Amino acid sequence: MTRENDYLLDNARSEAGIRFDALSELFDPVTFRHVETLGITSGWKCWEVGAGGPSVVTWLADRVGPTGRVLATDIDTSWASRATGGTVEVLRHDVGRDDPPATGLDLVHARLVLVHVADRERALRAMVSALRPGGRLLLEDADPASQPLICLDEYGPEQVLANRLRTGFRSLLAARGADLSYGRKLPRLLRESGLTDVTADAYFPITSPACDVLEAATVRHVRGQLVSAGLATDEEIDRHLTNVMSGRLDLATSPMISAWGRRPWS
Repeated sequence: MTRENDYLLDNARSEAGIRFDALSELFDPVTFRHVETLGITSGWKCWEVGAGGPSVVTWLADRVGPTGRVLATDIDTSWASRATGGTVEVLRHDVGRDDPPATGLDLVHARLVLVHVADRERALRAMVSALRPGGRLLLEDADPASQPLICLDEYGPEQVLANRLRTGFRSLLAARGADLSYGRKLPRLLRESGLTDVTADAYFPITSPACDVLEAATVRHVRGQLVSAGLATDEEIDRHLTNVMSGRLDLATSPMISAWGRRPWS
C-alpha cells in the first residue's frame, strides 16, 4: 500500500476495522479456496502483503502450523498485529518502496493492495523475487472500471444517488493514483514477470449484508473528501447512508480478479 498520507482508505480511521471485517466476509472464502488449490501445507513460508486485518494471516498460520512461517506486512500494522505470535511475524513495510522482507518463500499473497500502490511494477518485482523456485504468487485486485456501478439495477432515485456517489469515490481513488482497471491486467503481468501456469478468475457479489456494511463504512471514511471536492453534499451523504442501512439497495462490489502463477524451477 502507499504511505498513509497518500492512501485514501488508510488504516488509522475507526472505519478501517469495519471495512476489514466486511471485506473478510465477502472475499475470504474466495482467497482461501485459491490458496488451498495452490497446495498450502504444513511448513510453508508465506508473506501476506498489505495485510490490513488479521483474518487471512490467522488462517494462513493455521494451515502452515508450528513448522511454518507467516510474515504479515503493511504500512500500518495496527490491525494485523492482532495476529502476532506463534508462527506469525508482523512488520511495518511499504511494498512499493521497500526491499522484500524475506526470500525463499512458498507463497506470496496480496489482496486489494496493488491497485492503490503508486509503483506497482516495483512492488510486483519485489513479490516475485521473494519466491523460492516453484513458489506461488496469488494476487487479487479490484477492477472498478469494468463494473463501475454499485447498484446494477438503477431503477429509482436511491440507486441513482448511490451510483453517483460511487462515481465520486472512484474519482477520489484515481486522483490518488489508483489504477481502476488494474485487476484485468494481472494475468498478463504475472506472465511478463516470468511466472508459469498462470490462471485467473473473478468474483463479485451483487447483494449481501456485508456489501451494505462495507459501503456505509467506506462512505463515512471518505465523507470529508467527497464534500470538499464538490462530489457530494452532506445532505446527500446522509440520505445515502440512510438508504444503505435500509437494506433495499442491492449493493454490488467491483469485481475482484484473482490471478496466480508459479516461479519457474530453473
